[in-house]
Amino acid sequence: MDKNTIIGFVIIALIIIGFAQLNKPSEEELARQQRYNDSIVLVEQAKLESEVATKNAKTATITDSITANDTTNLAAKVADAFGSFSVAAQGEEKFYTLENELVKLRFSNKGGRIYSAELKNYRTHDSLPLVLFDAAESTMGFTLVTNNNRVINTSDLYFEPVAQTTTDAKGNKSLTLRLKTTGDSYMDFVYTLPANNYMLSFDIKSDGMNKVMQPGTNFLEMQWASKVRQQEKGRKFEERYSAVEYKYVADDVEKLSESKDDEKKLTNKVQWIAFKDQFFSTILIANSGMNSTTLTSKLEKEESNYLKSYTANMTVAYDPTGKEATGFRMYLGPNHYKTLSAYDKGVDSDAKLRLNKLIPLGWGIFGWVNQFAIIPMFNLFNRFIGSFGIIILLMTIVIKLVLFPLTYKSYISSAKMRVLKPEIDEINARIPAEKAAERQKATMELYSKVGVSPMSGCLPTLLQMPVLFALFSFFPAAIELRQQSFLWATDLSSYDSIMQLPFTVPFGFGNHVSLFCLLMTATSILSTKLNMATQPTNDQMGGNMMKWMMYLMPVMFMFWFNSYASGLSYYYFVSTLITVIQTYAIRATVDEKKLLAELHAKRNSKKTVKKSGFMERLEKMQREQQKALKNRK
Repeated sequence: MDKNTIIGFVIIALIIIGFAQLNKPSEEELARQQRYNDSIVLVEQAKLESEVATKNAKTATITDSITANDTTNLAAKVADAFGSFSVAAQGEEKFYTLENELVKLRFSNKGGRIYSAELKNYRTHDSLPLVLFDAAESTMGFTLVTNNNRVINTSDLYFEPVAQTTTDAKGNKSLTLRLKTTGDSYMDFVYTLPANNYMLSFDIKSDGMNKVMQPGTNFLEMQWASKVRQQEKGRKFEERYSAVEYKYVADDVEKLSESKDDEKKLTNKVQWIAFKDQFFSTILIANSGMNSTTLTSKLEKEESNYLKSYTANMTVAYDPTGKEATGFRMYLGPNHYKTLSAYDKGVDSDAKLRLNKLIPLGWGIFGWVNQFAIIPMFNLFNRFIGSFGIIILLMTIVIKLVLFPLTYKSYISSAKMRVLKPEIDEINARIPAEKAAERQKATMELYSKVGVSPMSGCLPTLLQMPVLFALFSFFPAAIELRQQSFLWATDLSSYDSIMQLPFTVPFGFGNHVSLFCLLMTATSILSTKLNMATQPTNDQMGGNMMKWMMYLMPVMFMFWFNSYASGLSYYYFVSTLITVIQTYAIRATVDEKKLLAELHAKRNSKKTVKKSGFMERLEKMQREQQKALKNRK
């Protein structure tokens, strides 16, 4: 390529670039072109949607045509799939309502089941109507096996109302939903809701179902599942008290794990199954019991707004001839001790439901203290006082007054040990540490002469422990405290947050600060300081380490109780504060010099001081140790 050719190409390129620049569209022209292109896209999209709609319309027309022109084939397919229940295989879902002063229950004709359950006197923590469950969260059905081996579930069939919400003279409201067959056989689900009651009756009554069901049928397989909603402010605390619980016939109440996924297959007959939340339960009670029961409980993710998913699969007795009905009761209400206990009034011991066992009052002696002392006292104050904060205060005062003799005895025992400390120090100085057995023997002889037992201060404290642990169980389980405010606490059954933190503190503290918990911690540290001041110190026995542990415990409890019920923290705060006041009052009235003189007078007295059982056993152990030591030497 020569020089002239190259110059020609360059000139042509410059001409093309210049022409392109001269003919470049303006911004207005570009905007106009963009609007034109957009309109083309919209037209094409509208055309495509129109074609899709036309296609769908044609498909619907074809389907309608098939349905209209091929009803014989369609009926044959339905009959083949559902057998004698083909008449109930299709329908339109309709709803019916039973309600009284306490509950509002909606029923669906599809499955003939409870569609939703609302407790009218309760609200959620965010002031919404309290619904135990609705159709998307709960299912219940029975498996039916026909005489031509078709397996069908009642949850897929449509029932027809026979009697809609009838009311008798006692105010009981009833609803009967009928499952029809192609013949004259049918199955009725009869629901009866008494006035002012949380207990719903549910009976399955049949007529001639033996004609359509598999020969020899004498039981029904039953499926029940439900998700438990989060109803309270503190999710972790509510989750801890939610579980599947059940009672064997003529036996005690047991439950699945609250903290993990769990499953149990029960071989014995079960009287009732409860899908339980912290304060509310749905309980299925079978009049004739349930067999071959399998229960499952699964934890739900926190973002789901559900706590757990429960399922129960079991078999129940069933008479298809209709001579005997299959009877159930369903409790849909609060975990209120008095309400649940009322269902056992006037009932023989073997037939008692013991639904009040759903309320965790503590095991053994702790439950007895709650049942026979704490709950009656709480109900007594509740009859006359409306503020539950005042009720807790009065209960605390009464409990501390009842336990005051034990508190006084414990203090006096500590005072005796403290005034004898100089003599104990003299024994330790006189007998070297290598002779521990001899040193211990001399110490015990001193205690024996003056009539002091090292255990006398521990016994009163141990006697107070049942009350302490009983109240630890009572306050979180008392539904009466739910959404009851006092001072800055808006809900005594949940934590009293005065500050939200932008982060989560580990070890159970959470992302908030509870004031009653802080007050409880402060008074506990003050009480510990007073107790340490009144106790005889012994550095050789690890006294300093023990002091640090005693101060560390209130701090550890602060992390634990920060997310607990504020009513419980409030009780411990008031109780510890009263203990501090009692300690100061007793200290002001006890003359330790006079107490020491009394001990010396008892030691110098010729009257033999009776040894306690603990002292006798301790001296016996010392003698055996000394004998063994001599034998070894």
